[in-house]
Amino acid sequence: MGAFCSIIKFENLQELKRLCHWGPFIALGVIAICSTMAMIDSVLWYWPLHTTGGSVNFIMLINWTVMILYNYFNAMFIGPGFVPLGWKPENSQDSMYLQYCKVCQAYKAPRSHHCRKCNRCVLKMDHHCPWINNCCGFQNHASFTLFLLLAPLGCVHAAFIFVMTMYTQLYNRLSFGWNTVKIDMSVARRDPPPIIPFGLAAFAATLFALGLALGTTIAVGMLFFIQMKIILRNKTSIESWIEEKAKDRIQYYQLDDVFVFPYDMGSRWKNFKQVFTWSGVPEGDGLAWPVREDCHPYTLTIEQLKQKADKRVRSVRYRVIEDYSGACCPLNKGIKTFFTSPCTEEPRIRLQRGEFILATRGLRYWLYGDKILDDSFVEGVSRIRGWFPRNCVEKCPCEAETDRAPEGEKKNR
Repeated sequence: MGAFCSIIKFENLQELKRLCHWGPFIALGVIAICSTMAMIDSVLWYWPLHTTGGSVNFIMLINWTVMILYNYFNAMFIGPGFVPLGWKPENSQDSMYLQYCKVCQAYKAPRSHHCRKCNRCVLKMDHHCPWINNCCGFQNHASFTLFLLLAPLGCVHAAFIFVMTMYTQLYNRLSFGWNTVKIDMSVARRDPPPIIPFGLAAFAATLFALGLALGTTIAVGMLFFIQMKIILRNKTSIESWIEEKAKDRIQYYQLDDVFVFPYDMGSRWKNFKQVFTWSGVPEGDGLAWPVREDCHPYTLTIEQLKQKADKRVRSVRYRVIEDYSGACCPLNKGIKTFFTSPCTEEPRIRLQRGEFILATRGLRYWLYGDKILDDSFVEGVSRIRGWFPRNCVEKCPCEAETDRAPEGEKKNR
């Protein structure tokens, strides 16, 4: 029993470390500032103890804060769920349709992907979110999406309170200054006067909170729209990208195949229920998924294996001609390279003159690939992957004769 309790405490302490990251620090800071200022301003604008409307307004503010934090911490601490270490399909023959993860020493279950940040294979991985310092996946997809919905709604309510507070306070002061007739609003005349004075500091704090609330509404609202769009199609962000690459691959090789996404249940409501349930716990175990009748259970994983093989064929070998320190935004590699650094948490790799790189995709001024550490390069063995400036490398002569280009380079992504 004592050992069990010590394990629980250890796991809780490990999870609490997720708070020690710039993402949760900023997210919780914005929530704290907007919520606190909204409650203070609501006391100034709409006194909650004298009217029913004021009481309802104040209770709604508290309710928004509680629901936002509840779903935020659920998404952070419950996590996405991981493929068990050493997992393999029940039917050993099905392993030929799956990728093998050498880090987790297990096969990647359908819809799962390995996350470099979490260092585990994540069930139905959508993306790794820095704001919750965790992955969004099978177990926490619903909580994460609800957070994306509630945060803009709460910010809209708070922004309305900020605007009304500034308007009524300034209106009252100007009216007193000009000795004009003043309209009796909820805070216009209150006896006794408000406990919290609305001075220059309070005005500046309210204006700052208003900017945070409006910015959060736009940014998080767009993320919610994107999430709902893929949820109603029963996809993840990664699977949408895989589907797009499947179409590009078929078009590139002029194949007669048509890729059909296997997990779309045919109706938005059925797809919606794959993520949201009344209990809050998603159905299934995250390892096996229902598929369309016209699809193979491993349709998506088979396509992933084809894309992986194709990536090796279409990759380009480069030789390093200039050292690179691995800095995120290097100043000594040119202004354009500095300002076009990939907006991603994917790593950068250090380069030394004379090394070789196998580039698999690229942007205009950056490339992504594997550093070749020996002449017998084998996928998954002795590899270091990441982004590096394009002007630090040159194509090997054998590659320059061909007309191949890294995936994504043609589209200038």
